[in-house]
Amino acid sequence: MRRALLAAPPLLVAVVLLLAAPVAASSGTMANPASPKTTLPDVEDDVMCPVCGTALNLSSSPQADRERAFIRREIVAGKTKDQIKSELVAQYGTAVLAEPPKSGFDLTAWLVPGAAILLAAIAIAIGLWRWRRAGRSGGPPTAGGPPLEPTDSERLDADLARYDL
Repeated sequence: MRRALLAAPPLLVAVVLLLAAPVAASSGTMANPASPKTTLPDVEDDVMCPVCGTALNLSSSPQADRERAFIRREIVAGKTKDQIKSELVAQYGTAVLAEPPKSGFDLTAWLVPGAAILLAAIAIAIGLWRWRRAGRSGGPPTAGGPPLEPTDSERLDADLARYDL
């Protein structure tokens, strides 16, 4: 009996390990489903060629080829998209990013176009409002204008009489 009690814990541990092995193996293949693997096209869309000033995926300069090779090496090293972009910024400055940073002075690149569109829309609305208001009050001329001279009045009556049947 004593022998059975001493043998039970290692046996129990072995059974638990055998049952837990498939669970551990399956969780090892999906390291972190929240962070997908970084790809070259994914990074190319967000960075620019510092020589051409065009998106890296559109550039064919030798510098763009060197930048692509650098990105491939970083992907093989297991780095994320943000890590690769921050290393490119460290090498080439913020001009390498397709979108300017949303802080500091570069924030104006985001705010100025929006403000210009808003001001243009307000100016158009005010212009339309004034134009419509002037159109309503302009209307057809009223009979309350200055009186006609007698010669003009007679000539007008004669012209109108010619068109009456």
